[in-house]
Amino acid sequence: MSKGDIGIDLGTASVLVFVKGKGIVLCEPSVVAVDKISGRILAVGADAQKMLGRTPGNIIAVRPLRDGVISDYEMTEKMIKEFIKKALGFRLFRPNLVICIPSVITEVEERAVIDAGTQAGAKRVFLIEEPVAAAIGAGIDIAQPNGNMIVDIGGGTADIAVISLGSIVDSASIKVAGDKFDEAIVKYIRRKHNVVIGERTAEEIKMSIGCVYQYPETKEMEVKGRCLMTGLPRTFTVTSDEMLEALEETASKIVEAVHSVLETTAPELVGDIATNGIVMTGGGSLLYGFDKLIEMKTGIATRVADDAISCVSYGTGKALDSIASMQDGTMNLARRRQILN
Repeated sequence: MSKGDIGIDLGTASVLVFVKGKGIVLCEPSVVAVDKISGRILAVGADAQKMLGRTPGNIIAVRPLRDGVISDYEMTEKMIKEFIKKALGFRLFRPNLVICIPSVITEVEERAVIDAGTQAGAKRVFLIEEPVAAAIGAGIDIAQPNGNMIVDIGGGTADIAVISLGSIVDSASIKVAGDKFDEAIVKYIRRKHNVVIGERTAEEIKMSIGCVYQYPETKEMEVKGRCLMTGLPRTFTVTSDEMLEALEETASKIVEAVHSVLETTAPELVGDIATNGIVMTGGGSLLYGFDKLIEMKTGIATRVADDAISCVSYGTGKALDSIASMQDGTMNLARRRQILN
């Protein structure tokens, strides 16, 4: 393992890049703006995100990852290449790359991630499951014979896993996360207020007054959109109580997934989890009251990890120290054997 090796949290909503010896050097949206005619990349990350919904006919701004997996292979490869260039600049030697993946992923999806990393210029590509990286980044000693539950809510997937002795014992990965919350807000406002808003506006509402548990005091936010009746711009007020109603169904699906993983987990490990509590990571865990909601539904103490958004990236960075003992593919060797068989 050499200085300059890279760990990438390749998320649906954002990409975080960890460089060995430097820490997290880049955190940008997973968006690419491309000229349709020439195929040339015009912008990547934050600059490309500004173009979402605002591009002329010959330019498209796309998210190459959907629901935690690659939906546009070519764009993902170009995006990774651009981010590596941003993080490292020019270098003579190709870096090793550790990339995070959802805990439940097909062999085809796994191979797509490895190929994208290789084509982007990596010498060797290693994969690590997001819940494992999140647990490491949250400061949990996963090597111990002790059950810990991680709930990692990203942009495209929510990964729930029970980890013991360095491996995932039970897990679930559902395609219900930050993007679904945004969609729920768009649909609710269209139905309740007869107004159309874009995904960026929905995300702003979610981050400002979104909640899945009652706020002590109702919050309000002024929102601009296009009226369905007149086709003209309209400004109106949205409350946190409305957001609670809008997000209830989506949040309940994640809570149900947590419950289902607990149901299939060995009693001894459930006992450990009851003692250690549930740890939440990822941007979705910052939605107000999510920890309270899970604690209320499961009866198990739940907390949001410090710097929840960066936990997976920090965990990936720490995994760079173990590259010498890793095989190409995934850190979870038991799972790797299952895939190869």
